[in-house]
Amino acid sequence: MTAAAPICTIVPPYVLDRLAEAGHEPAAHSLALDAAHRTARLSPAPPVAAVPPVAATPGLDRVVYDAGHGQRLPGRSVRGEGAPASSDRSVNQAYDGLGATFALYADVFGRHSIDDRNLRLDASVHYGRNYDNAFWNGHQMVFGDGDNVVFGDFTACVDVIGHELTHGVTQFTAGLDYQDQPGALNESVSDVFGSLVKQYALRQGAADADWLIGAGLLAPGVQGVALRSMKAPGTAYDDPQLGKDPQPAHMRDYVNTTRDNGGVHINSGIPNHAFYLLATALGGSSWERAGRIWYDALTGGALPADADFTAFARATVAAAGARYPDDRSVADTVTASWAQVGISPT
Repeated sequence: MTAAAPICTIVPPYVLDRLAEAGHEPAAHSLALDAAHRTARLSPAPPVAAVPPVAATPGLDRVVYDAGHGQRLPGRSVRGEGAPASSDRSVNQAYDGLGATFALYADVFGRHSIDDRNLRLDASVHYGRNYDNAFWNGHQMVFGDGDNVVFGDFTACVDVIGHELTHGVTQFTAGLDYQDQPGALNESVSDVFGSLVKQYALRQGAADADWLIGAGLLAPGVQGVALRSMKAPGTAYDDPQLGKDPQPAHMRDYVNTTRDNGGVHINSGIPNHAFYLLATALGGSSWERAGRIWYDALTGGALPADADFTAFARATVAAAGARYPDDRSVADTVTASWAQVGISPT
């Protein structure tokens, strides 16, 4: 496993920054925890308590732990594979979300867990107190309960779970750098497959999906529908506390910034929108053709860790040509989808 895998959180730091500046204590506390996680990943010492050895057994294998509102991971094991449902809703939602993510990758792409070697899927719930985030730490999923003022329980959204576990898939495949355009691609790939996890679980076609990331995560009273929108980047929320969703949908609005690792959560809106345009143009189920093309590009072995948007776009066009050699229109549609967001694969 890649020791230098980044800590990838679902809520961008700029959102928590704004809340903290307005005096929202849970956001300030969450930012401090996230900073500590990232510092720990850069130090020689292990960032968390040692996770029990993972046996590579074929098929779905899940363990959900309860961190008990503490910060020591993984916590107490509360539900293993095949065990009956818990009385704790967060435990069951995490368990089901791990299963839904495994199902997409196994059923559609023939992938054996996120590392393709039957890695057990571990997750800890009830991390910290009022912790406003969820993350993949290179080993496992970790979920906060939210503060119930701005954010609710982070286990409630299956696309959030799919998003974070896909950071693990990227870690074991292309290993995209978590900085600038490669980092925005890293985030976008997680949004793409997070959305596909939800669509596959609901058996929704591209035309029927909401294309939102984190729908239902915002607490009642917050003016917004989700953390991000792939259909219309920049429209997910517009709230006095959160501010306005800053994601661009086109390269002409690309945000140059040193914050958030060069805007990885902001500029991911551009490749996100390209995927939405492709999936809806191809029609049918997004995971069947559009998702297969993105998966082939990510896992094909030719994508460098420092790939920018143009390099990834070229990889998807090549993947479409290789996957559908008898139907040139598919690769042409991929090219056209990227062109609509200001990126020319040619």
